[in-house]
Amino acid sequence: MAKIGFISLGCPKNLVDSEVMIGILQAQGHVLTSDPEDAEILVVNTCSFIEGSKRESIDTILAAAQLKKTGKCKKIIVAGCLSERYPKDIRNDLVEVDAIIGTNQIEEIARAVEGEPIDPPSSFGRGDADLYLYDHATPRTLIGPAYAAYMKISEGCDHTCSFCIIPKIRGKLRSRTIPSLVKEAGQLASRGVKEITLISQDTTSYGVDLGIQDGLANLLQELDKVEGLRWIRFLYVYPKLVGDKLLDVVRSSERICRYIDMPLQHASASVLKSMKRGGNRKSLTRMIEHIRKKIPGVTFRTTMIVGYPGETAEDFAELKEFCREMEFDRLGVFTYSDEEDTAAYNLRSKVPSRTAERRRRVLMEQQARISRRKNRALVGKEFTILVEGPSDESELLLQGRLESQAPEIDGVCLINDSDVGQVESGEFRTVRITKALEHDLVGKIVK
Repeated sequence: MAKIGFISLGCPKNLVDSEVMIGILQAQGHVLTSDPEDAEILVVNTCSFIEGSKRESIDTILAAAQLKKTGKCKKIIVAGCLSERYPKDIRNDLVEVDAIIGTNQIEEIARAVEGEPIDPPSSFGRGDADLYLYDHATPRTLIGPAYAAYMKISEGCDHTCSFCIIPKIRGKLRSRTIPSLVKEAGQLASRGVKEITLISQDTTSYGVDLGIQDGLANLLQELDKVEGLRWIRFLYVYPKLVGDKLLDVVRSSERICRYIDMPLQHASASVLKSMKRGGNRKSLTRMIEHIRKKIPGVTFRTTMIVGYPGETAEDFAELKEFCREMEFDRLGVFTYSDEEDTAAYNLRSKVPSRTAERRRRVLMEQQARISRRKNRALVGKEFTILVEGPSDESELLLQGRLESQAPEIDGVCLINDSDVGQVESGEFRTVRITKALEHDLVGKIVK
């Protein structure tokens, strides 16, 4: 058997796809290596959500091609969103690539590794609902920490946001069943997973295609019963679909994290209308205040897009003021990426990239002041922390996450303690915050 290496790019949803492909290969006896230079076959699972991710994917493929020339690599397989979106370009321009697998051909990975010919995706923008969707019976090998895992509850999206290419890449919404998800959660817990994070393109649309009302709330209630789990969180909430039942379920549970991740994208009514998302500053403010009232102490994370076509100085000023008033706990800001095959691509009044970048910087500087002030208010308080292991900054420090810190996208809590060697990764401990940084915290384990 050849040694196979995986390079997974993009979002956690793509990571789950990589874990499924690895699971399928291992179930058939293939050998996996974590070192790309040691691999005889390299699989690059790509992203193509925005221009930056496309460039990263292409650069990674080219780096793999170099290993094919100078190292042990004999075959390159390209999978994921770039394959689904640009199969002809990959075939014509990246001649070193031996096989192309789209987002709905994940189960073909074994055939591709064995050298069987695989037809690349034949069409882009398909909307069929019977596309690929893994379930609890699908082999899956976790490649992240042993104590935490993502769980994809649905695939695809039925929204028509003007800037987003994902529905054309991933297809229409298709949800897994609640029994399947409960079984997978139990399997993960039996392997030692203590934190699961539910992901999809829009978690609040979960179950709509199955005719389930309040699908996410019902799913969370069932997952809350799974033995062994300590934290359950969900990401990617759509503003219009957050109902009181969902908020009540979060508030009443001791294991469902009081954490709302809701990409709002903007606050100007005209920009939101052009984005095909609707709403306005007043309606968003009312919704956020309602969530904060229903779930005391909730952590609210959002993302915004600046530089969207037609965004005026007045639109940006309104967005800036909105973010200042709302004082989000977490805020990510992206500059608009002009993606072909999206509705926004054909809009006029493009905002210069320098203007968009300046607006992003202004918004992030404002958020840094808000974040620092919020973090300072935590000094002296005690929280439960999930210990992750040695810090990236120093082997003398540990790092972990509070309930208010989602994996990979938020800051961490650095543990500055003389007894760090006695704390194991995956343990839940109590930490007292001793220092506040701009995005991270510092604390000591409470004995």
